[in-house]
Amino acid sequence: MRVLAIVLAGGEGKRLMPLTADRAKPAVPFGGIYRLIDFVLSNLANGHYLKIVVLTQYKNHSLDRHISRTWRLSAMLGNYVTPVPAQQRLGPHWFSGSADALFQNLNLIYDEMPEHVIVFGADHIYRMDPRQMMEQHVDSGADVTVAAIRQPLSLADQFGVIETDPAGRRITAFREKPKDAVGLPDAPDQIYASMGNYVFRTQAMIDALREDALDPTSKHDLGGNIIPMMVKSGSAEVYDFADNVVPGSTERDRGYWRDVGTLDAYYEAHMDLISAHPVFNLYNDRWPIYTGHDPLPPAKFVHNAGDRIGRAVDSLVSPGVIVSGGLAERSILSPGVVLHSHSVVEDSVLMGNVKVGRGAIVRKAIIDKNVVIPDGARIGFDLEHDRSRFAVTRGGIVVIGKNEIVDR
Repeated sequence: MRVLAIVLAGGEGKRLMPLTADRAKPAVPFGGIYRLIDFVLSNLANGHYLKIVVLTQYKNHSLDRHISRTWRLSAMLGNYVTPVPAQQRLGPHWFSGSADALFQNLNLIYDEMPEHVIVFGADHIYRMDPRQMMEQHVDSGADVTVAAIRQPLSLADQFGVIETDPAGRRITAFREKPKDAVGLPDAPDQIYASMGNYVFRTQAMIDALREDALDPTSKHDLGGNIIPMMVKSGSAEVYDFADNVVPGSTERDRGYWRDVGTLDAYYEAHMDLISAHPVFNLYNDRWPIYTGHDPLPPAKFVHNAGDRIGRAVDSLVSPGVIVSGGLAERSILSPGVVLHSHSVVEDSVLMGNVKVGRGAIVRKAIIDKNVVIPDGARIGFDLEHDRSRFAVTRGGIVVIGKNEIVDR
């Protein structure tokens, strides 16, 4: 089968500010050494879908650089991961929605002439074998198959909700955040929430995009316009993510999927990584998450005298980290982080090259790259004071942006 994969990576990510102040949302670091986009690209690569186009738009420099440096496939075999920025091929305007992004790049589809097109989002944390979704899609003969994850009925107003026929496969309605959602035929207390992952029969997708482009009232959105249009034709099916079995997964992390669209969700997804038996297991070598990073030395823990002991407990520690007489607990330390003597970092996410000074204490914080926490500083103790200087989430997480200056 000829298959083209398209990853939609053009969103602004406003709810992740200040982490998206100068980078696209899919380029936001995650889990110490990764970027958000590495998860969807790894799923596609592990599934052997190796012709991948990444559609970008806002603040795309760091994303393009990461893809070009990290995601190099064999050109001799016809494989590639190619970032494609908004080219304004159809006029002087940016993408006005996810459907418009595809419509403006139909030339990429014509170049490959695939039988089916995979369209996945770029900024979710999960493992998925896309071959299993493709198999159901081809066997069913549907024009589009939409991946869905089961969620409690009480949360229906937070998702794009998929309603099905009594058999549970054919989609009868696709509604955004309904207040009156109906439970599933086999589970009345659950609903299908769209994951933003689709498989299309190519010609059906092209026809729908062309029709949508001519509608001046459309928002040109896949979930809001294209999928409802195809539902009306009776040729849209749902794929239950619960049926997806990833090699090497455990019962604890099977079916894990997180939309990290807010700072609190981003923080909680990090906390899912660090327990002894993590909710999301980065250590599954049968379905690896691929990435690339600078050639850094191993992490180092130094000093073992009195209370000046370099330690990390229930934490992820990346290459290039130096814990010099400090303590990290339940935290993620990204490449180049340095903890100086008597410093303490608790329940926090520290990105690349963050320096924590002597005696400083950081609690429940997300600290972006290149920030220096001065000697003796306190972060996460007085939220009112922190709020006057930094972003503080509803969940009480202090967020310090890239290169920000921190005073004591």
